Amino acid sequence: MIDGKYVVLAADDEVELLDSLELFLRRENIEMKKAVDGIEAMALFEKHQPDMVLLDVMMPGLDGFQVLEKIREKSKIPAIMMTARSEDYDKILGLSLGADDYIVKPYNPLEVVARVKAALRRCYDYVEQSATVKQSNIKVFDLELDLESMIIRKNGVEITLTKTEYKILELLMKAPGRIYTKQQIFDYAREDDFIADDSTIMVHISNLRNKLEDNPKNAKYIKTVKGLGYRFEKEA
Repeated sequence: MIDGKYVVLAADDEVELLDSLELFLRRENIEMKKAVDGIEAMALFEKHQPDMVLLDVMMPGLDGFQVLEKIREKSKIPAIMMTARSEDYDKILGLSLGADDYIVKPYNPLEVVARVKAALRRCYDYVEQSATVKQSNIKVFDLELDLESMIIRKNGVEITLTKTEYKILELLMKAPGRIYTKQQIFDYAREDDFIADDSTIMVHISNLRNKLEDNPKNAKYIKTVKGLGYRFEKEA
């Protein structure tokens, strides 16, 4: 554990999948360490001593099975295998090497999070505690986000946001200075009727700026990072 948070090591050469999954785990107050190949996974395992691992089967350097074998020589922490292949042989091999669960890609991040929490409950005294429990509000500049009542105030005056606008602002304000891609913003804020395309994200960001900024054309809070995405400005 790190600062009271359970630590999950996830290894996958598809970086975007890891980044999206990290957002969902953070909402559950679970720390995630990311590796893009089997060799890096073992290095992070030795360095951080995680509470469980998520291992993609097909990785360069060392594949997921090889990493699991090495981990099982030292630890009995829960392990979930992830693969785009659904052959029974792969599942049997993974389970015989000591995997606790198996997920076939493409997966729903919410399903992965549910299985991670289930594994933590089985093996530890895990009690669900979202990141918002420890932090009741976020204040950056003259904006204050009340996480319990889901209200944003500017200089003490409440501003009305849609549910999607609130979720986007919550994501950005929780990590000032961090750049989020449009896909990451979508993954965090999506609703059943929320379409994932560039124009939709841009419209929501524009609406937020119109509601929050003194001068929306010269944004103070939500900055566009050309070619990458958006970030919430950090206070000096």
